Amino acid sequence: MFHLFPAWNELHPVVVHFPVILLLVAPLLVILGAVLHEAQRGPFLASALILMVLGTSMTYLAAATGESVTKVITSTPAVAVLLEEHRSLAETTRELFSVLTLVFALLLLAHRLLKHGLDSWVRTSLIAAFLLFYGTGAVLLVDTALKGSHLVHVLGARRVVTCHLPSKGGR
Repeated sequence: MFHLFPAWNELHPVVVHFPVILLLVAPLLVILGAVLHEAQRGPFLASALILMVLGTSMTYLAAATGESVTKVITSTPAVAVLLEEHRSLAETTRELFSVLTLVFALLLLAHRLLKHGLDSWVRTSLIAAFLLFYGTGAVLLVDTALKGSHLVHVLGARRVVTCHLPSKGGR
């Protein structure tokens, strides 16, 4: 029977792509914002923050759907080991991006919190340092995604879902 909405444990393959894309595009906007003049950088940096908030939020949803998947897949010893590694990386990734997003928000609000603007070179230096830490998060994110991909495509850790659509008059 065809269901309009898939089961919770079937959403993981769809949900997990959103944080990966959002969190890997965000630093590109940060870089653009860092190299532009002060008057032009605001929209790029704000957009980067929005992508980070959305991407980080989606890591929580991806983890929740991933947990439900672990209950319905058939596990071999190789799958169990890689699954635990993937889960551990996912938790670390989620925590790291939560901190990175908060730090970036504070960096953008620093001039309001300090009641005066930061010198341009200080702000650019802070953004450059942030991007170095963000690069670590991006590597961790990609490694987590690759482990998940390896689980599915190499070790076959998946639950097969079939849809039976009614046929028209015996064709």
